[in-house]
Amino acid sequence: MSVTKQLFVRMVASLILAATILAACAPAATPAPTAAPVDWKTVKSAQEAGGLEALIAQAKVEGNLHVIALPRDWCNYGEMIDTFKAKYGINVVEINPEAGSADELEAIRANKESGGPQAPDVIDIGVAFGPTAKEEGLITPYKVKKFDTISGVKDAEGYYYADYGGVLVFQVNTDVVKEVPQDWSDLLGENYKGQIAIAGDPRASNQAAQTVFSAAIANGGSLDNVDPGLQFFKELAANGNLLPVIATSGTFAKGETPITFAWNYLALAAKESLAGNPNVEIVYPKSVNWGGWYLQAVSAYAPNPAAARLWQEFLYSDEGQKIWMKGFCVPARFGDMNAAGAVPADLLAKMPAKGVMENAIIPGVDQLAAAREKIKNEWDNVVGLDIQAAP
Repeated sequence: MSVTKQLFVRMVASLILAATILAACAPAATPAPTAAPVDWKTVKSAQEAGGLEALIAQAKVEGNLHVIALPRDWCNYGEMIDTFKAKYGINVVEINPEAGSADELEAIRANKESGGPQAPDVIDIGVAFGPTAKEEGLITPYKVKKFDTISGVKDAEGYYYADYGGVLVFQVNTDVVKEVPQDWSDLLGENYKGQIAIAGDPRASNQAAQTVFSAAIANGGSLDNVDPGLQFFKELAANGNLLPVIATSGTFAKGETPITFAWNYLALAAKESLAGNPNVEIVYPKSVNWGGWYLQAVSAYAPNPAAARLWQEFLYSDEGQKIWMKGFCVPARFGDMNAAGAVPADLLAKMPAKGVMENAIIPGVDQLAAAREKIKNEWDNVVGLDIQAAP
């Protein structure tokens, strides 16, 4: 080997050795930061969790959604549930469809430690039950993407907010009832003996309690005085007009409870589905136009917290809102969607006439809560009729 080549080899070896020593002395590279794991039970928005796609992915991992108190013929919930299942491939467990709002809160309390199949992920409750659920820590805040476009009752932190609303009407089976009552006072007539039933237990059901509240307004009461409503139903019970059973779609169709009280969207849906068998007349009472909202909320103990939040996002999407409209319900985003021209003509035709919801008497959250408490505590003593499901 020539002297020149020897010098070159030694130089290269020296450079390699120096590079090795420098590399050994260099500080270790800082590892890339890893994202903190998402606690799906406390996520307050899809954005906070990494976006809607991340929420969808986690909901699919959970694979289930537990809903409660959602009859499939109530506000078109049957289609809502089936569409959600098909869209996301998530199984929906339908717990006690005929439950009332009080039953929903009790289901959370009773199952909050177990997280089993009877533990609801989401609830659909009357307005008066929202503050109670929040105060007890039964629900957790979550704001859907469309939160700012929701009208009606809305908790500022997102613990609960309106989903849909309507007004209270008389639903009458005219195959049985030949002289249709037009107002509350008419119901006291002898010709309605054994024909009137409430669609729920006033001590537990939001719709039933609001029926009593509406009767109070029609009989000289106020938003702060529900006593005349209790007295009215006491008189109905005393003269034999009020039945001790809960009116259902089945008992109504068979003529067992031919006069009942319902939100207009339920009565309209019943009339459509019954298609004249029997014939149904819907009466908007003359003395009071009583309106109300229902609320959505996520259980603080949801066994499927991502699926619970995805369900909320679906309900308040344009697609979900239109499904409610198909069931004659006025969804909480109706005003926003209608202003944007996003409501098809066939669905607009299913909405109440202009002014029905706008001019309705709608009690505040505190007024409803106070009335509900009074009805629950005094129904037995004042009315003395135990309203139960038909055997």
